[in-house]
Amino acid sequence: MVCRDEMQGAEQRPVNIVLGVTGGIAAYKAVHLLRLLREAGHQVQVVPTKAALKFVGKATWEALSGQPVHRKVFDDVVGVEHVKLGQQADLVVVVPATADLLAKAATGQADDLLTATLLVAECPVVFAPAMHTQMWEHPATQANVATLISRGVKLIGPASGRLTGRDSGIGRMVEPDDIFSALGAYLGTHDETAVGKANTSDNDNDETQSANPLSIVITAGGTREPLDPARFISNRSTGKQGIALADAALDRNADVTLICANIPTSELASLKGRATIIEVESAADLEQAVTKQAATAHVIIMAAAVADYRPAQPSASKIKKQAGKPLTIELKENPDILAELCRNRKPGQLIVGFAAETGDNDGSVLDYGKAKALRKGADLLAVNEVGANKGFGTPTNEVWLLDKHGTVIGHEAGTKRQVADAILTAVAQVASATSAGSGPESDSL
Repeated sequence: MVCRDEMQGAEQRPVNIVLGVTGGIAAYKAVHLLRLLREAGHQVQVVPTKAALKFVGKATWEALSGQPVHRKVFDDVVGVEHVKLGQQADLVVVVPATADLLAKAATGQADDLLTATLLVAECPVVFAPAMHTQMWEHPATQANVATLISRGVKLIGPASGRLTGRDSGIGRMVEPDDIFSALGAYLGTHDETAVGKANTSDNDNDETQSANPLSIVITAGGTREPLDPARFISNRSTGKQGIALADAALDRNADVTLICANIPTSELASLKGRATIIEVESAADLEQAVTKQAATAHVIIMAAAVADYRPAQPSASKIKKQAGKPLTIELKENPDILAELCRNRKPGQLIVGFAAETGDNDGSVLDYGKAKALRKGADLLAVNEVGANKGFGTPTNEVWLLDKHGTVIGHEAGTKRQVADAILTAVAQVASATSAGSGPESDSL
């Protein structure tokens, strides 16, 4: 599935949508999404799987879409629907997307009309996953999700909440109204109440504001501190959360600069041509780049994992192994970039920090996060637990959002895109509160 450039522009136009529906209990909620899309004036072709029709019948889909409904490749051989639908679509949305559908899409299967359409589609493809928690968290599903995201597929959810029967947990499908809102970037109906346009003056003129999109600087990846020409000290960060933040901010019409530390070029493909990308290596490089960009940024999100220490005297030549002799390396503390940005922030500038933590005998992840929030002075701090298979390098994340006083104001667990959206929504809420004059630091963005 190769995605064309996402549709942009303030003027809304009818969009040709393929609505895929799979066999999960949440299929009944897709009926409401169909109604919302049709009421917004869009053309919708529903493509259910065989299992989906056991939950909601063909007649319902045809009545609400105004289109004949097929599910088999051979239902309309003359029309070559398995090719035509994907070629003509402006957007493909699968609601709900079961674990089975995610697996088929990731492995390129095409055993029905929906999976064949996904293989042909060159437009944006969006999945709203829905399944039990164990199925969502299974390594096979997570690997499939990572594969799909790497190909440009967007995920909305899953959310946490009540599942089938008495179960609760992550895996609940995002509600149709929220899915519809999240699709605004593709339907020409962006939600300006989230992270939208910058208020550069008291003038409410729409043309002035639309010409000045919100400027967001995001750092991502892990810095590398040279030990010698062949070796360096680094961390497990892959930059996936920062990339998700950049992607989500772009979908909200922001002007995005991504400062990325040691992220493979292939991981940045979806952002090329949409965001300004600055590549750095060490903490010193990142400090220089972000300090320069901070001069004009409305929002700074420090998602990069910056090394706390660096070798005090990097060797000009490769350090040779000396059998039986220990190697001692003196480390020097790196500047606290986040704290410096907070101390030197310009009026109205909003700063978001990240705290990758592990608990120990002296405190929990959240304990250390609260202490860091008080120490750093960022407007928001996203605290997440990390480990060999948690946080770093995985398609999912879990964060607690703390304000500058260390108070928990939000929590999100799910895909890194879902976490990114939650962070940006919190940014908008903080910006709205300060611009309304709440407290002494009420400069508007």
